Amino acid sequence: MNCMNPIDALDLSLPLIQAPMAGVSTPAMAAAVSNAGALGSIAVGATDAAGARAMIAATRARTDRPFNVNLFVHAPPRVRPAAEQAWLAALTPLFAAQNAAPPASLETIYRSFAEDPAMLDLLVEARPRVVSFHFGLPGAQQIAALKQAGCLLLASVTNLDEAGAARAAGIDALVAQGFEAGGHRGMFDPDVPDAMLSTFALTRLLVAKAGLPVIAAGGIMDGRCVRAALDLGAVAAQLGTAFIACPESSADAAYRAALAGPAAQHTVMTRAISGRPARCLANHFTQWGTENGGDVPDYPRAYAAGKALNAAAKIQGEGGYGAQWAGQGAPLARALPAAELIAAIAAAMREA
Repeated sequence: MNCMNPIDALDLSLPLIQAPMAGVSTPAMAAAVSNAGALGSIAVGATDAAGARAMIAATRARTDRPFNVNLFVHAPPRVRPAAEQAWLAALTPLFAAQNAAPPASLETIYRSFAEDPAMLDLLVEARPRVVSFHFGLPGAQQIAALKQAGCLLLASVTNLDEAGAARAAGIDALVAQGFEAGGHRGMFDPDVPDAMLSTFALTRLLVAKAGLPVIAAGGIMDGRCVRAALDLGAVAAQLGTAFIACPESSADAAYRAALAGPAAQHTVMTRAISGRPARCLANHFTQWGTENGGDVPDYPRAYAAGKALNAAAKIQGEGGYGAQWAGQGAPLARALPAAELIAAIAAAMREA
């Protein structure tokens, strides 16, 4: 199914998007990628409108090229006191091993864009060229306002049903997130059985049947991977794990060391860290989650405990409890400045 490619309007010299990895991507990274001819991204789902304003301003201070602003559109979490207290009790031995105690209760640390009018007002004012959504879709009025502001809209999808909902909502292009991808699954409802479609299968399925341009994401690490995605019919490829080792990344030393070590060969899909399925480098937390999954509280309330545990462990010099998100292509990561990585990918694409 042929679709007009709205990515063409961005005047990119390379059909590549740096994934908007919350906690890893930075304005410096996004600007470096955009200045190198691809599309950089910042993630504002883990901050409020004031924080997003500052990140957009910091990115614009470094580039006059287009960049992407990414938002989380998860369903508001359920507050389940009994399940949350049971979860904190299960985590107590892990905290004790780090000379700490778990929080007395969980909290909703991230507000969904679906219920954040201040964030919408900011985006309409700031008018970023690209806005993308993860975990779901905003309401019709939010989409209309962003389109009126001139924003190109992208949405992560993991199956054909989600793609159909995105098309009906007025989304301009789909990010086809394969099961190989690092970080949180973009599935709209994490309690619905996951089709676990690979990037290869999902990209071809959406190109053939979704009726929108497709951006392939998941396990794509170098120029040959990007070329393969384009051969599948994608209009661009989105890379996340490939950028974690860049100096512009905000990944900490433990994260970088794990990415460069044996853990990169053993990524794990886990709910234990945040409350939603996410692919992570194998570490102490993922191992505990495999053995003690249980009834995990809703995202992002479970993440409040996960972040507290990681903070306590880091004080003790232990880096094995972090949200070290990474995809299955992790062993191919390279510690290059973002612009050099873009140049290497472009060269490999030409060779391919």
